[in-house]
Amino acid sequence: MFSGITITVEPTDKPEHHCGVAGIITKNLANLPEKLFYPLYALQHRGQESAGITYTKAGPAGVGTRMFTYKDLGLVSQVLGRYLTESHPGRVGIGHVRYSTHGGNLIENVQPFQILCNKGEISLAHNGNISNLETLRNRLTAEGAIFQSSSDTEVILHLISRSRKDDFREALQEALEQLEGAFSMVMLRGEQLIALRDRKGFRPLYVGWNHELTAVVSETCAFDLMGITEYREVEPGEILVISRGGEGPAAFESQRIGPTIRKAHCVFEFLYFARPDSEIFGRSVYAMRQAVGAKLAGIDPVQADLVMAVPDSGTTAALGYAKAKGLPFEMGMTRNHFAGRSFTLPSQAQREFAVKMKLNPIGEVVKGKRIVLVDDSLVRGTTSKHIVKLLRDAGAKEIHLRLSAPEIKFPCFYGIDVPTRGELISNTHDPASLAVWLGADTVAFLPLEELRECNDPKADDYCYACFSGMYPEPLDQGQKRQTEFAPKSADR
Repeated sequence: MFSGITITVEPTDKPEHHCGVAGIITKNLANLPEKLFYPLYALQHRGQESAGITYTKAGPAGVGTRMFTYKDLGLVSQVLGRYLTESHPGRVGIGHVRYSTHGGNLIENVQPFQILCNKGEISLAHNGNISNLETLRNRLTAEGAIFQSSSDTEVILHLISRSRKDDFREALQEALEQLEGAFSMVMLRGEQLIALRDRKGFRPLYVGWNHELTAVVSETCAFDLMGITEYREVEPGEILVISRGGEGPAAFESQRIGPTIRKAHCVFEFLYFARPDSEIFGRSVYAMRQAVGAKLAGIDPVQADLVMAVPDSGTTAALGYAKAKGLPFEMGMTRNHFAGRSFTLPSQAQREFAVKMKLNPIGEVVKGKRIVLVDDSLVRGTTSKHIVKLLRDAGAKEIHLRLSAPEIKFPCFYGIDVPTRGELISNTHDPASLAVWLGADTVAFLPLEELRECNDPKADDYCYACFSGMYPEPLDQGQKRQTEFAPKSADR
């Protein structure tokens, strides 16, 4: 069927995340690339386009170090798997998994970025989006800076190296104070591991420790593979410098980027990005997803025979919905985890077949049933339309699509790759017309006020801009243009 067709990966019908980071500092010499492999593997869901590590390799008798970076396009197992059979002793390193937002999926944009400058040898891995990138990059270019990538992460390194502060800590502080937007980062300088988080705390970042090592990771699920049970958040606006503590635990030095301001945690981390077995922003992801599912059920009058999820993104919210509604939860659809992302194919029939390669209904479960189908969000709606058709073809009597997020209507400037407003289907369809277009009986979203209630008593600590258009930072003219939308017609 696909003979002679060039098959490329299309943008997924989900918001995509920027990346995940990890850093490790050990008490004794260890195979650092192997130590970094496991947390990065646990964070693979945060980025599947590339992976990389930087580590300091110990010299003779464990003294003297050299910094090495290895990175490439591909999954963690593909890029770093060889390090499981090779020994590269060291004591400190950082790693990164990436999905591209600023900068395409090119080898020159793969992180970490390692440089040698007047502030020493530095390597940096970044999760987030610098929202004033264009302003900073234009200024630096006018001053003579030469860029080797299109990544916003490189701008941070230029700001550090061009600082007139002689002391590295002061230069770092000065650079960070110029940044707007989201950054949760790990940095390697000499034998020190440095964790950095923007003052609004858009993206999660945690530090944990045991008797062998101290680690910094994007999500706590990565600690489980390392046997770490003691941890805390890297606080919004914190610069945490971690040094080896000799025979004792690692030494922590903490300073602030600036005064404390109102937080703006990304609520989509809870709804979709983070793994259910993680804690982020001080709360269980699993518990939060159950809560939004239950909240959705509490305001939904629909009558149904069963609840099922679009696997795997809607599973936990669907469990919460089913429990609150007193309905059976059924696995009405299987997912092929080896199919990868959807294909770009020339015909509608082939695109539908590509979805079927990944998802397949269980006829015995869905035939003749009134189904509540739960998913986390709706972006373009194309994949959901194919899924509804699959369930219809399998004999479903009614299909009521329920989304555990509000309607996405605005772009994100803080580390999520949200399509243009014209591509967001909630800007061209209300729920009733959307149901017709998808082929569902009804469609309903979790209202924003209900989502805020799930975050009480800290509802104001979150960013809801992709739903409301109320951004936690002032927008420049280019960003304002991206938020404008004039619908061309009511049809897609």
